[in-house]
Amino acid sequence: MTLSYRSGKDEAEAVAREAGAKAVHADVADADEAKALVDAAGELDILVNNAGITRDGLLARMPDDDWSDVIATNLGGVFHTCRAAARGMMKRRSGSIVNISSIVGLHGNPGQTNYSASKAGIIGFTKALARELGNRGVRANVVAPGYVDTRLTEVIADEMKQLMLANTPLGRFGTPQDVAGAVRFLSSDEAAFITGEVLLVDGGLGM
Repeated sequence: MTLSYRSGKDEAEAVAREAGAKAVHADVADADEAKALVDAAGELDILVNNAGITRDGLLARMPDDDWSDVIATNLGGVFHTCRAAARGMMKRRSGSIVNISSIVGLHGNPGQTNYSASKAGIIGFTKALARELGNRGVRANVVAPGYVDTRLTEVIADEMKQLMLANTPLGRFGTPQDVAGAVRFLSSDEAAFITGEVLLVDGGLGM
C-alpha cells in the first residue's frame, strides 16, 4: 500500500508506518508527479483520491490563482492519477477507484465557488469514467462527505459550523473514520456491482 502527501511529511510517515505502507511525496496537481506516484505504487487494485485544498472567498473578489490552484489540485489531481492508473487496471480487467468529493459539490456553498466547482467536477468526471471503464471490470465511485472534523474544515467560521450542525439530522459532525468506512466499502468486493454512484456521508445534511 502506498499513500501520498504534499505537506505534513511526519504525519504521513507515521500513518504509513501504522498501516504497513510507504509514504511518497507528490503533488498530484502536477501530471508528472502524479504519474510517478502511481508508478511507485506498482500494480494498483484500489485508487483513492482525497487530495484537496481550499481558497475560500467571495467570487467578486477571488484572485485568479485562488481559482486555478483549487481546480488544479482537487480536480486536476483526480484526472492525473486516474489517467495514470487506468491503463493497468484495464489490462488486468479489475480495479476500484474511489474519488472524494463533498456535499458542496452537490449543493454549493457561499464563498466556495472554486471548491464547489472542483468537487462537482469530480462527480461528473467519475460518472463518465465509470462508463468508460465498466466493460473492463473497473469500477469508479464517489464518496461525498458532509462536515467532517479535519484540518481542512478548521477554517470554517463557527457560525457556519453551527448552522451545518443544526441541519444535520444525526446531530453531530462526521469523523475521518466515517468517511474511511464508506471508502472501504466501495473498494471492497461487497460493492462489486456498484459503479458510478455518489455515496453521501453527511449525517443526512444533504437530504
